[in-house]
Amino acid sequence: MKKIEAIIRPEDLDRVRISLQEKGLVGMTVQEVQGRGRQKGVCLQWRAGEYCIEFLPKIKVEMILDDNDVETAIEQIIKVARTGKNGDGKIFIFPVENVVRVSSGERGKEAI
Repeated sequence: MKKIEAIIRPEDLDRVRISLQEKGLVGMTVQEVQGRGRQKGVCLQWRAGEYCIEFLPKIKVEMILDDNDVETAIEQIIKVARTGKNGDGKIFIFPVENVVRVSSGERGKEAI
């Protein structure tokens, strides 16, 4: 099992969710986060001067998947969220030792 953490632009969330759902990947946790990478924030003109936003709003999507579904999820996220510009996001993949469903006590793949 693997955990995927995908940091994406907020406007891409619905399309990413639908794309993953169409592949049968429905379980996810979503958080609003702020961050910066190579784009280093953005500066805007505001009335008499310049206003810089150092940390931009992003969405973090977390999923626990069977090893067989990881590449499908990565492909779908990239397919929908890639613009080719800085700020498109990142995907992190972590090993997961075990999963336990609280309501039933199921463990492992059955609990995903």
